[in-house]
Order: sequence, then C-alpha cells, then structure tokens
Amino acid sequence: MTPRFARFAAIDWSGAKGTRHKGIAVAICGTGRDAPELVEAPGGIWSRRAVADWLIAAAREAPTLFGFDFSFAPPFVARGAYLPGDPTPTEAPAFWAYVDAVCDDPDLGAASLLETTHRRHFYFGKADGIKAAFLHNRACEAHYNAAGGGKPSTIYDAIGAAQVAKASFAGMRLLHQVRPHVPVWPFDLRPDTGSLIVEIYTSIAARAAGRPKGRTKMRDLTALNDALTTFSTAPYAGPIIADHQTDALLTAAWMRAMGENPALWAAAAMSDEIARTEGWTFGVI
Repeated sequence: MTPRFARFAAIDWSGAKGTRHKGIAVAICGTGRDAPELVEAPGGIWSRRAVADWLIAAAREAPTLFGFDFSFAPPFVARGAYLPGDPTPTEAPAFWAYVDAVCDDPDLGAASLLETTHRRHFYFGKADGIKAAFLHNRACEAHYNAAGGGKPSTIYDAIGAAQVAKASFAGMRLLHQVRPHVPVWPFDLRPDTGSLIVEIYTSIAARAAGRPKGRTKMRDLTALNDALTTFSTAPYAGPIIADHQTDALLTAAWMRAMGENPALWAAAAMSDEIARTEGWTFGVI
C-alpha cells in the first residue's frame, strides 16, 4: 500500500519577541527507516516567517504531514467564547484571521495581544489575582489529562520560559498565513491527497518512545537514538544538539510511524463543534 504522506515534518515552535528564534527547530523524514534530519534555517536561525515560507514550498514538493507544537486555538466549548466578554469570532479559522489583524508585532509575533489588546484574559503574575481563575483548557487537553497523559499548560498562562501563550497566538498568525496553501486538520477535513498541518505535542512522541512522565526531554544523542529505535528508525548521526531539536527529530519519526493509524484521525471524544472551534492534538485518542 502506498503511504498517504511522503514526508513528515515536526516543528518545535517559539513565540519569543524578535525576528530570529533559537528555540525553533524543524525536523523532517521520508518514508522508510532513515533517521530524521534537521532542516537548516536560512541564515542559520529560523524566523517564523521563514518557517511559513519553507512550509508552503515544501508542501508543493511532496505530500507532507506537518506538525506544530502549539495550541491551534484557545478553549471555546466550555466557555462559549475564546475571550469571554470581548467580541471575537466563534470559529478557529476566523479567529486566526482576527489575531493576525490585531497584531502588528514583527515576524508574526503576538505578544501585543497578550500584553495590550486582550490583557485582562492572561495571567502574568500575582497582581492579576488568583491564578486558578485563568487555568482554562480545551476539551482535548482535559481529555488527555483525564487519560493520564499529564496536564498541558493553558494558553492563558503567560508566565514561564516555555511561553505557551505567546507561542500559540503567534502560531495562529502563521496558520492564517499558510492555510490558503495547506489545509489544517481537524478544522479542514483530511484530504485524500496533498499536504496537511496538524497540532502535535512532543511529549506524546517521547512517552510513546518509552520516556518516563516528567523526563521527556532528551539532551544527548544516546537518549535520542534509544528513543528512535522504538519507531524502527536508524540512529541520528548529527552533532550534540539542544532539547528542542531532539523534540523535533523524535516527533518527526513518531509522525511517520503513526501517520497511517486510523485511530489518531478519529478520536471518539472530538465532536464536530470541537473540530470547528478548538481543534485536536494529533495522537490524543
């Protein structure tokens, strides 16, 4: 049987301010057993705009499954709005367009949305009140937590080095830019041909490879290659690398191993409303 996708790309993302981001890593592999490879950034360090341009070009070259490690939308189903009390669209693609329109941050950044435009919805510290009042999650995240996968960070928490909030809203700007060229699942139906974008959570790949809960980060080649063998993948032969690069490399191999698994495309807990408004993380069933 001919594989649905010819290539699998995992992108470890960043919402940091500025125009070049050392926290972004792009890894890709083809079908077969060959180890995934890191994609070299133009000028040596990725910008978010460069990732968008690369994705559009790569999608035209061969049917590619692209995975991005950020939340594709804020929670909606449980609260009836993305930013309750503020007038915003009620479906994800329109909300991406809204985010892109209100943010003039460089390089598809979105810090201004959190810090100025919709400041009251985000937790930056004790001055904002009780943190628990901000800890809203999507249906997919609640389902993953209930199944023992762990508690994902909420998109409204703007504290911490990972900056999942800034990364996700910056990612929504990217999705708005690239969706005319590549569909985004599950907001768009999975097409029979061509490329597709999905949301990933790199910890799912690490756990599937046998990494224990709370120790999913890999910071040396031995740990990475031990994990890659789980997916019948040849060892990675590159230099010593940072953990965001190992995250991308392992997740690309996991996507190749799991991309044809029908269960991952038909999560029973994902309703039509969830698919339109919040989306779903590929790999959560």
